[in-house]
Amino acid sequence: MPPTTPRKVIIDCDPGIDDAAALAMALFDPRLEVVAVTAVGGSVGPEQATSNVQSVVSFLDPPRLPRLGVAPSDTATFETPHGLHGADGLGGAELPRVQLHGGHQSEKVIWECIKAHPREITILALGPLSNVARVFKRDPSIVELVAGLVISGGTAHASGNASAVSDFNFLADPQAARLVIREPVKKTLVPLETTSQVLLGFEFLDQLPREVFRAGQLLRRMLPHAFRAHRQLLGSEGIWLHDVVSLVALTNPELFERTTVAADVETAGDLTAGMLVVDRRQTSPSRPNCDLLVGCDAAAITDCILRSFASAAAAT
Repeated sequence: MPPTTPRKVIIDCDPGIDDAAALAMALFDPRLEVVAVTAVGGSVGPEQATSNVQSVVSFLDPPRLPRLGVAPSDTATFETPHGLHGADGLGGAELPRVQLHGGHQSEKVIWECIKAHPREITILALGPLSNVARVFKRDPSIVELVAGLVISGGTAHASGNASAVSDFNFLADPQAARLVIREPVKKTLVPLETTSQVLLGFEFLDQLPREVFRAGQLLRRMLPHAFRAHRQLLGSEGIWLHDVVSLVALTNPELFERTTVAADVETAGDLTAGMLVVDRRQTSPSRPNCDLLVGCDAAAITDCILRSFASAAAAT
């Protein structure tokens, strides 16, 4: 059989331990061509998000360097719930700080890449949807040129981690979330209920690549902080890597159960801003607008994550 052409993807992220772990997987996955990694403020502020994107990509030194996007400074900074990622967003990994010159705004990078590869690029949105919304507002016609969106965000049953009813990514920029969810583009939503099914126990640390590999160094610097923070702040004996699971939803969709729904996002409520609203009425006038992942094979996904980490290590 002829080799499969890698799937072009833009990763829009706010690193974040789980974002950085997802980058370590995606940049070395032969099934993916990461054409750009764009920063957005979220788990950390815009400047730190940009620095983390540059540092992680530079440290891992993938065989094919993606374009990098700078987070816009005027995006809202939202307090990370519980400080799970540490002051630098990477659990104190202390990566060499890399200052890249001439970087373009994330919005511009996303727009240019999609225009250069019409209907070929899937956007994997791992942070607040601010950048994606800006691109769609700047050029509404670009929506027709996006192959698809995989969104890490939302909570299907109003059990949030940033408020009573909202997840962090949607609450950080509810207006952006609403705009993107309403756009007529093929989209897959990976909500908290599904990513939280993959709880990684302490034995997971022992199965990470060794520190002689760059990917192993990065993971072994970041993830112990995640385990400590989850235990101390959430009372959990394991960790959730929500964005890593969302990446697996892109690369291994067969490991997930999905349903097509009509969804929207609340923007105005004092208590409900950022809430994903799924219309479950049997006679709803709303038209279905996204695939909602409602279940997954947690054991198979954990195995997939470890194999991806091992592949990344072998390449570094």
